[in-house]
Order: sequence, then structure tokens, then C-alpha cells
Amino acid sequence: MKYIATVNDKEFEIIIDSEHEVIVNGERHEIDFQYLNGGGVLSLLLNNRSLEAVIDEHDEVWEVLTKGEMYRVKVQDERAYRLAQARGTGPAVTGEAIIKSPMPGLIVAVPVQVGDVVHKGDKVVILESMKMENELRAPRDGLVLRVNVSKGDSVEKDQPLVAIGDAEG
Repeated sequence: MKYIATVNDKEFEIIIDSEHEVIVNGERHEIDFQYLNGGGVLSLLLNNRSLEAVIDEHDEVWEVLTKGEMYRVKVQDERAYRLAQARGTGPAVTGEAIIKSPMPGLIVAVPVQVGDVVHKGDKVVILESMKMENELRAPRDGLVLRVNVSKGDSVEKDQPLVAIGDAEG
């Protein structure tokens, strides 16, 4: 079956060829994965390379944290993708975006403050978890409306950290 995955606004065509093989943009990859600890931690073998990721779904978008980087991933089958394109119902770039903690951890830095203008991809929080520093980035351009944490704070999974919205709002 063919899928379209949008990763941080970059699109990939994915064909699931068999249980242990996928084709991404025409390139074949061997894949094997397993959920660990009964939840959001995924162990992945991709072309015999081992990766670990923390994943969480919010409003049909998967947040994937791996190698200290956060990725926003939306996966649609080809039919749903084509319908959304025809309707012009791509991802919204307005409204309030809440950056939540993808896992429990310790706030290492908050390089933004209320009133700052941020651009998509700017670092807004650095979170230490599982002995790694993870940079959480702005999912859209906007104005920092709220900062709910400070350096040194302990946070829980899904705890709201920063809110970004429209300049008017």
C-alpha cells in the first residue's frame, strides 16, 4: 500500500512492500521495529542500523523524538492525501501551537520569553531526558504567548511548556 508521510513539511512517498521492507521515494529499505515498555518507546532497525525513538500521537500527527531531534509526522494513505490536496486542507499555520514535553525530564534551557517572535524550527526549549539533550522547536512562525517552565524545572510527559500564536493574539 502507498502512503504519503509529511515530516516537518517535507513529503515522502512510502510503499510497504512486505512486513520487513519499505520503499521510500523509490529507495528500498529493510526495516524491523518493536515497541518497548508497552508504550511510546520504539526500537527500530533500519538497514541494520539501530535507532530508538519516543513517539506520541496528537491530533493525527505523530511527534517523533530521535537522536535529540523532534519531528512532526503526518501519515496518510494515498487516497486521503489526494483528497486533502484537492480540498486545499493542508496543515494549518494559524492558531495557537502548544509545545508539550514528549517525555519526563529536566529543563536545561528556555531560549525564548513571552513576546519573542519565533520562526518555524527555532529552538524554544532544551529538555534533558534519558541522558540526552533534546531540542524542542517551534512548529510554526509566531509570537511566544506563554512560557510555562524555567531552567531547572522537572516536567512530566505531555506537560505544556510553551505556547506560540498569532501576533494579534
